[in-house]
Amino acid sequence: MKGMGNIMKEAQKLQSKMLKLQEELAEKTVESTAGGGMIKVVANGKQQIVSIEIEKEVVDPDDVEMLQDLVVAAVNEALTQSQEMVSGEMGKLTGGLSIPGLM
Repeated sequence: MKGMGNIMKEAQKLQSKMLKLQEELAEKTVESTAGGGMIKVVANGKQQIVSIEIEKEVVDPDDVEMLQDLVVAAVNEALTQSQEMVSGEMGKLTGGLSIPGLM
């Protein structure tokens, strides 16, 4: 049973490190652009959109659909980058172990 105690201690250490990493990732951001930089989206490590910037030149009242498409593209790319950032950092912490429910 001594081995099981060591496993539990290691699991608790890993859990503590994961919680700290999640807090750190919440502060980290990624940035995505669309439309040649006309739309800029920033997301954090919690997969939350932090900001969206839209240049005036891309706002065309006669083509709202294009603006909507650019915003969706930039948001989706920012969220993808955020997920990749989190996966990469978690992978470093877990040594590549696939632990269900971590992300």
